[in-house]
Amino acid sequence: MRLRPVPLLLTAAVALVAIASLVALRQSARAAYGTADVAVSGAGGRYGLSTVGLSYPFAAAIAKGFRAAAAKADATAIILDAQGDVQKQANDIDDMLAQRVDGIAVMPLDSVVAQGWVKRAGKAGVPIAAVAALVGDPKSRSVENVYPGLVALASQDEVEAGRKAGELAARLLPDGEIANIAIIEGAAGFPEVEQRARGFRAALDGAGARYRIIASQPGNWTSEGGEAACQNILAAHPDIDLFFNEADDMVIGCARAVRAAGANARLVGVGGSKLAVASIKAGAVDGTVCFKPEALGALVFRALHDGEETADGRFLTYPIPAVTQANVGECVGQW
Repeated sequence: MRLRPVPLLLTAAVALVAIASLVALRQSARAAYGTADVAVSGAGGRYGLSTVGLSYPFAAAIAKGFRAAAAKADATAIILDAQGDVQKQANDIDDMLAQRVDGIAVMPLDSVVAQGWVKRAGKAGVPIAAVAALVGDPKSRSVENVYPGLVALASQDEVEAGRKAGELAARLLPDGEIANIAIIEGAAGFPEVEQRARGFRAALDGAGARYRIIASQPGNWTSEGGEAACQNILAAHPDIDLFFNEADDMVIGCARAVRAAGANARLVGVGGSKLAVASIKAGAVDGTVCFKPEALGALVFRALHDGEETADGRFLTYPIPAVTQANVGECVGQW
């Protein structure tokens, strides 16, 4: 078992960053969006966004970017909160179709179920686009292969995000031994869960890393879930070398569990959240992959409003660098 002493100052920094920042982010998201529909009025058309849940800071940031782009175009933005419920999201989309909005963006809770929503929008003659997650079976459809009927998909390449996290992890693993790795997954049904894990493993294999995945548990995208999953894994496997958390909210909770156990595990996340960036600067987290959710919201709005495609076609994306303490300044957290 490899343990390391935990400096009092670092422990305090972790606690202060994790508690104060998480509370501030959640309060900010709730104050800005709550759970009710929010609209920005304008004469440039009416466009809806169905989010997975505005209590998630990442989804709230996508909504912020969507609303800002709508305001710039003098359009009306209708933001609907699915609150993590697939049936509510289906009902929200049906409501927008009934209202004959000019376009719908959806951040799908279930990428397979969402195929039916695209077909219904097509029959109704309402343009529909996806944001942050693909539509279709993620095991058989690549992110660049945008589902038929979608105007666009604005997203990260989730396999590439996992690959960048894996490349970062390969540099952190101990030399001369087989490393023990645990994966903290998101929630069931989200295509990102399988995609990020697939890219992560591919990068480790490509780097020639000697490792074994000794545990994999869901953290349900939350700090509390990440902390609980890492606590459980550390109790059974105290010699973990590295935790790959599939989202930054979870890596913050996992950091608390690691420090509390006095373990030597390294910590890698995905997302580039404000809290993760602060934790990397403080030395509490080793690295993450930088996302820009506000940019996604703006991209998907413009795809619906302007009907423009990039040189790459219907898949709209942006660079997603991996960052550590050495280059964390390249990541300006948007959520």
